[in-house]
Order: sequence, then structure tokens, then C-alpha cells
Amino acid sequence: MTGVATTDPMPVRRPTTDVKITAVRNGHVTGRPDVLATEEPMEIRIQGLNQEAVPITVTMRTPGNDFELAVGLLFNEGLIASYEDLKAVCYCANVKDEEQRFNVVTVELAYHYLGNHKERTFMSTAACGVCGTTSIEELASRTEKVNSTLTVNLDTMFSLPNQLQSKQAIFKKTGGLHGAGIFDESGKLELIREDIGRHNALDKIVGHYFLEQTLPLSNKILALSGRIGFELVQKAAMAQIPVIVAVSAPSSLAVKTAESLGITLVGFTRNNSANIYTHADRIKYPK
Repeated sequence: MTGVATTDPMPVRRPTTDVKITAVRNGHVTGRPDVLATEEPMEIRIQGLNQEAVPITVTMRTPGNDFELAVGLLFNEGLIASYEDLKAVCYCANVKDEEQRFNVVTVELAYHYLGNHKERTFMSTAACGVCGTTSIEELASRTEKVNSTLTVNLDTMFSLPNQLQSKQAIFKKTGGLHGAGIFDESGKLELIREDIGRHNALDKIVGHYFLEQTLPLSNKILALSGRIGFELVQKAAMAQIPVIVAVSAPSSLAVKTAESLGITLVGFTRNNSANIYTHADRIKYPK
């Protein structure tokens, strides 16, 4: 299979946007420059073998690693299952507005796509309401329970949030991005992605490893900069990630899903304290 790039061919969109603001500080009013996290829509299209490309979804994202985002999202939603399913990933040249050219990504498949894109709906997230029982059953039908022998030392677990934050370069500039990072069992950071959407950051990570043909991630740890919603546990399960460590709280459905699918879920990981919600046996305490 040829034509698939693991990274975007050029920095066609900036992840940050320069603006001018009126700053009020201790009673003093001044004009000054500021930097915001860029938020733009990205349309994902699927092109089956010998078929026309059809739009599948639109997601609001921070530009960068767009190919990873498209592939990761389609993998996590069960529309592609293996590297052999891909023929190419590219920005779409066939757009009405040239300004939007690099906001449309086409994923070319190596097989005939049978789905009806007009009826296709992605799994719901907390943003639009979700039926917990239905969603867990659907997820369980598309992924195996995470089976991993990975164990994580307590000190390693506590080190992850600070490591993640220290490497969030765009967050340092804007204060407005979520981060997701993959660590090995010793706590070494392997990959970090940032995005205005926490789910996008994880899709980018999964897409990266999918394109590198190194899934599943059954011996890796996922660290998150914010809260843990159901959709993040879903994506971790699809990639077979056994441990999720976050600085904030999980939702009730995230905990229920992690328990069901064999994922160790850790929240409020701050200042050498944490809450382990599920499968605590993977965390090793000092004797």
C-alpha cells in the first residue's frame, strides 16, 4: 500500500492565531498582542475503491496532524480496521472555496465502501447526549476487552501529568489546548498531541500509531490533561490502551466503560495524590 503519509506534507494551517487585545491588569488598561489556539472545521471524506469521495463528518479541531486525526477518528469509529484498508490520505483539491482546501481531508480506501454516508452517525459523546447502556454495548461489539500484563509503579504514575504539561508547547502560548500523551511503562514520553478538542488529541495519537503500523498499544500508558469522558475511554479501548491517567475527574459512564473493558482509570492525579477508579491491581505500590 502506497501514498499514505504519517504527517501533513506542509504546515498549511497554523495551530495558533495572533490577535490584539485590551488587557486590564490591576487597574491599568493597555493594548497588547496575544495568541489564541486556532479552531477550524475539518471535513473528513471517504473515497471507496473506484468510487467518488463522500463526506463522513465535520469536526472542529486545531490544525496540525490532520491526516492522523482523520485516520484515527475513522479507526476509532470502526470504519477502517487495518493498514491494508488504506490506499491514501490527502487534502482535497476539489473544493468550492480554495481557502478551505486544507480543511478537507480525503481518506482513500483499498476496498469498495458500502456505507450510506447520509445515514451514518458516529457514536454520540457527552456534547450531544448519550445512552450509556446502548453505547457500551455498541463499543463492546467493536473491540475486545483490553488484555495486558502492564503494571505501573506509583511514582511513575504521579510523574505523568507534569511531564505532559511540560511538553505542551502550544498550551504554554495559548492556555487553551488539551493534551494527550503516550508513555512507556517506565514513564518515558513517546508521543504528545495537542488540540482544542480533547477527543481530537487522542484521535491524532491513535492515527499516528495506526499509520506507523504499531497498534495495539497494550503496553503503553495514556495521560490526559483534562477530564475523562466516555469518548476518551472508547478511543483508548479501540487502541487497546490498558491505563489512563488524568489530572481531572472521570464521568460515571467513563468509569463504567473502563471497568467493563478492563482499563485502569486514574483521575485527579495531582501533587502525589490520585483516585484509582477501576482495575487498581495494575498500579504497584512501594513496599
